[in-house]
Parts: sequence; structure tokens; C-alpha cells
Amino acid sequence: MQKKVSVSFMMLGILFNICLVTSNLLQAKVIQICGITITAGVLVFPISYIINDCIAEVWGFKKARLIIWSGFASNFLVIFFSQIAIWLPGAPFWDNEAGFNMVFGMAPRVAVASLSAFLVGSFLNAYVMSKMKVASNGKNFSLRAIVSTLIGETADSMIFFPIAFIGIMPLEAIGIMIITQAILKSLYEVVILPVTIKVVNFIKMYEETDVFDEDISYNIWKISRI
Repeated sequence: MQKKVSVSFMMLGILFNICLVTSNLLQAKVIQICGITITAGVLVFPISYIINDCIAEVWGFKKARLIIWSGFASNFLVIFFSQIAIWLPGAPFWDNEAGFNMVFGMAPRVAVASLSAFLVGSFLNAYVMSKMKVASNGKNFSLRAIVSTLIGETADSMIFFPIAFIGIMPLEAIGIMIITQAILKSLYEVVILPVTIKVVNFIKMYEETDVFDEDISYNIWKISRI
């Protein structure tokens, strides 16, 4: 049987990957808003969870699983080739080595933290969305979107910050950053929820599809099953 994906699904998948790569690059800058210190990646990263919600809601967990792994691959490739670019010697007349290394020189433990946190958080988000949709018979999308994002973002923060910063930052500071990031990213979802609802409803109508994940495998390794 021939497997197909729609243009809408493909475009959301591309945007998902762009947001993930962009958020990783923006992590290099620490910003402060209203006395709250966060990384600039928080400006973009929550959008990936919103897209994850849309895909899981419209096309189901199997399509979300495919997109999540594509995001992982994209991030891994950016990190991999960035390290090669850093390792290669710069031209004698090029004097931007320090700036380039600051943006692209992700430490190995930070890279592991980022990729691990992304996988766990994203899959939890899609799993909760899928299960809650079946349990509610497709009702209460707003509640499902908020709950799944809160769980996914919390798991992401709880994995990323300890792996990346234990031994470098005080435990109290790490704990505050975990809570702050999870709350801010979830609030992002709440604020933009009206737009998410309109996008989901439009795609369902345009694609004439609304998948319920009944009797499927939630094994994250079964990527070929779309």
C-alpha cells in the first residue's frame, strides 16, 4: 500500500523542524524580561509543542511520532555539522571565531541534554494528546492542548537543566529555572490557544480527517508505521 502525506502535514513538519533548530541556536543568548532570566530559545521552542498538538490532534500519534523523529534528526545534524565547522581551522583573515563558537559550540553534555529532553517531552506531549482525545471522544481540545503541553514542557525542563547544569549551577537555581521555563512555555500555549484552535479546525475541514488513535502501538521506534 502506498503511503502518502498531505501538503498541510508536510508544511507543519517543516515548520516544526525550523522552530526546533532555531530555538537551539537562540539558546546561546540569555535574556531577562521583567526580572525573569531565561534563554532566548523560549521565544520559539513552545511553537514546536503547538505544532505537535496540531499534528497529534488531526493526524494522530503515528504521524506525530514521525515528525518528532524528524525533528530529532534535524537537531542532531545541525549539532554534528556545527562541531565539524568549529573543528576546521578558520581562514587567517577571519576574526569571528569566538562569536561563531559561542553560537554553534554546544558542549557535548548540553547537546545530550537538549536532544534527550526534546524526545521525552515531545513524545509525552503527543501521547497525552492522543490518549485524552480518545477518552473524551474528541471533546475538550483546549484542555487537552494545555495539559499535554504542561506535562511535555515540564518533562523537557526536568531533563534538560539537571543534565546540562548540575555541577555548574546551584541546585536551587536549577530548580527555579525548571519551574520558570515550564510555566512560561505552558502560558505561551494558553495565550496562543485561540489561534491553535482555528488552525486545527481549518486543517480538519480542509483535509477532511480527524484521527482517533484506537488500537495503535505507542512504541516510539515504529517510525515506518504512519
